[in-house]
Formats: sequence, C-alpha cells, structure tokens
Amino acid sequence: MQDKIKSLIAEVEIFTASTKEQLEEFRLKYLSKKGILTDLFAEMKNIQPDQRKSFGQMVNELKIKAEEKLSKFQSALEDASESAPDAGLDLTLPSEPNPLGSRHPISLTRNRILDIFKRIGFTVADGPEIEDDWHNFTALNFPENHPARDMQDTFFIEHRDGSDSIALRTHTSSVQVRIMETTKPPIRILAPGRVYRNEAISARAHCFFHQVEGLYIDEGVSFADMKQTLLYFSQEMFGSDTKIRLRPSYFPFTEPSAEMDVTCSICKGKGCNVCKYTGWLEIMGCGMVDPNVLKNCKIDPDKYTGYAFGMGIERIAMLLYNVKDLRLFSENDVRFLEQFKAEA
Repeated sequence: MQDKIKSLIAEVEIFTASTKEQLEEFRLKYLSKKGILTDLFAEMKNIQPDQRKSFGQMVNELKIKAEEKLSKFQSALEDASESAPDAGLDLTLPSEPNPLGSRHPISLTRNRILDIFKRIGFTVADGPEIEDDWHNFTALNFPENHPARDMQDTFFIEHRDGSDSIALRTHTSSVQVRIMETTKPPIRILAPGRVYRNEAISARAHCFFHQVEGLYIDEGVSFADMKQTLLYFSQEMFGSDTKIRLRPSYFPFTEPSAEMDVTCSICKGKGCNVCKYTGWLEIMGCGMVDPNVLKNCKIDPDKYTGYAFGMGIERIAMLLYNVKDLRLFSENDVRFLEQFKAEA
C-alpha cells in the first residue's frame, strides 16, 4: 500500500496542466469526494495498528502535494486568461443586433379604445369564445328564424348528442348577457374580444375579427346619454373636430337602434374615395337595450334602462392607419407590422 502511495506522490509531482479541463480532471481524481484520497482515508481502518502512523503521514503528504499542485495551476491559468488578447471581450454578446418587435395594430387600437372609455367609468369584462345558444342568441332576443342562426353566418359546433346548440360566438354581446345575469345594476362594462362569422374572406371581410362592445344599465339612462358618450369617444379617438350622426337601424337586442357614422378622418368630411364621397364613415351600431333582453337576464325593465354599442376594432384601425385591406391584420407580414414600431 505504501508503494502505491509513493507512486501517487510521484505522479502528482510531475503533473502539469495547460487547460482548465485538465486541471478539473486532476481535482476529481485526487480531491473529490469520490477521489483517491477519500478512498485512502477510508482504508485507514484496515491498516495494522503499528503501521497506521506512517500510512497516515504518507496519505497527508499526498493530499498536501495535490492541493498545492491544484492551487498552483489554478493561479497560472487565471493569469494566462487575464493577459489573453481577447480577455476584455464579452463572448456572450450576440454577433448581430436582435431586431425589436412591435405591438400589433389591432392591440394598439384595442388599448386606445379601452383607455378612452375607462376614463368615464367603464370596466373591462371577458367571456368564452365558444358559446351556447342562450348567451349568443336567445337571451339577446334573436327569434328562432333569425338569419344569424343560419349556417351561412355562424360556425356551429356539433355536440355529442348530435345537436348544434354550441357555436363560436358571433359577437361579444354574449359577455354582456353573462354580466347582466350575475351583476346587479348599475352596470358599465366593455367587452373586447375575438368573434367569428362564416363569411368569405376579402379586403373588407374575414371569418374572424375583433370587437369592443359596451353596455351601461342604470336608472334613468337615456338615448341622449348614449349619444353624448359616443360623441366623446369619437372626438377622443379621431379628433376634437369630429362630428357624428345616428341613422335608424334594427338589431334584435336594442330598441330603438341606430348605426353611427363619423366624419371621414381622411378628407375631414369633404368627400373622398374612402368614404365614397359622402364625407361620413360608419363605425358602429348602438341602441337602447330591449326590455326583453333585460327580462331574460332577470333585470327589471320598469326600473332600469340602458344602452349598448359595438364596433369592429379592425374597422377603427383601418380608419386610424389608412389601411385598405382587412387581410393585412392577420397575415403576419413583417413588412406591414414594422410600420407600427413607433407606436409600440
């Protein structure tokens, strides 16, 4: 055993290392928990009592020489590294700059719309994109034979029992229903989100798009309140000189109903090809919440009234950024998206 230790001491004395990897192998071989020295100290109990002293001295000598050799080469390799020509370089830096992304124009427009309404007390509500017939149609006063229930407009999902009462929501009005069912008035919410329609994809239409719908229910809410709210929104969004007009329309869930136009932000109401030379652009539908909808949601229509409105975010974004093709918003063309870096 002593001859073995002498051999190990001689091996340590002639050891040299030119790399950190070689030095680490040396440390693991001699000084680690599973190294030679650990095994030698464990062997002490098997040595004859009269030989233990000399055995221990030789093992300690091996340990000291191994530690000295490790320390010597650690210092030498560190000094060599610091004096190397590229010692001041940070090799972890990327070789080329990483290009920064930007927020999507739909996100920019959505956030801008929400910020405007938040200033006057509206809060944001959310709901599922897969809806049942009650929340998507029936509670909103859609008759059984309404065209929106037809397959040409709605993506129905066949249920396990063979029925098609589950569908991808066609509007975020379903969120309003869920809020009315669970919240006592006053209610003042915005419902932004993605919706789906079974339509042909073109420059002005898509099978999915984004909406922001608003709902305000309280005692004494009038059509005039809605008009002033939407005028405030339009002037904050498109400029203080923006005018609005309300045209009679029809929606199953509001009565009376209206379509709202704003003066064209491109020609300032003078007429151009964007507004078809009318000076006006339609941006949303609105109206007073139908009493039947309030009843369906267990709200007393004799005590409470309210208004609702809804707009397509893509439509607003097209007006803000003068985008003429709706498909650009969903094609992820980097050349298109890079134009919005300044607003991110």
